Amino acid sequence: MSGSPSAPDEVVRYELRDGHTAVITLDRPEARNAVNGAVAAAMEALIDRTERDPEIRAVVLASSHPEVFSAGADLKEIAAGRRAGLRTERGGFAGLVFARRDKPWIAAVDGKALAGGCELVLACDMVVASTAASFGLPEVLRGLVAAAGGLYRLPRVLPPNVALELIATALPIDATRAHHFGFVNRLTAPGQALDEALLLARQIGANAPIAVRESLRVARAALDRIEPELRQRSAEAIATVAASDDYQEGPRAFIEKRAPRWTGR
Repeated sequence: MSGSPSAPDEVVRYELRDGHTAVITLDRPEARNAVNGAVAAAMEALIDRTERDPEIRAVVLASSHPEVFSAGADLKEIAAGRRAGLRTERGGFAGLVFARRDKPWIAAVDGKALAGGCELVLACDMVVASTAASFGLPEVLRGLVAAAGGLYRLPRVLPPNVALELIATALPIDATRAHHFGFVNRLTAPGQALDEALLLARQIGANAPIAVRESLRVARAALDRIEPELRQRSAEAIATVAASDDYQEGPRAFIEKRAPRWTGR
């Protein structure tokens, strides 16, 4: 399989580094790497590509934007009634968050990872972040629900009371504090997250690939054993919110650049 980079006009770029590391880069900088249908389709295709390639031993998920990892779902797509296009049947949101993967994924975060962007990070196995990074689930600001696993994955990587505060207030957590709590594996200076993530990928790749794969499969099962139930509860929450007037008001206020007027109905 070729290791050549993707075409420069693609919304998600692929590159082979160090012989055994795939770097997948979100590349919609003009939209703060917000996820649209093209991103979701490209991500699913690249997951399949890396899973099929026996030479790939680790995957690094990165961003082309200097200040934003990903702003999450493209609210313009949601307001236009195209929410369904932001997910794939197998992978869920962005083609990634519920995708079955054997290869270890490392998020390299050097900016803001908010809403669905944070959920992309949470879908990875490990996180390398610079001190310029921050993480948050601000969906409630827009009358929405973090629908891509964030509501149950965030309390796994942070103390529950801290996670509940972030979910309820919509306030972010900076990378230094996230590292203190164990959410971030390795903390770097600004601009160095990708290099450190590549180092971590090389350290993984130096080990026996089948042993790593099978070990991670067991370890992930310990974390995911009740995920189907949690995913169902998340879907029920989404349905309740989607039936409310506030669900329409949040994206409308964002597009109109005004404060939302919540009614609680």
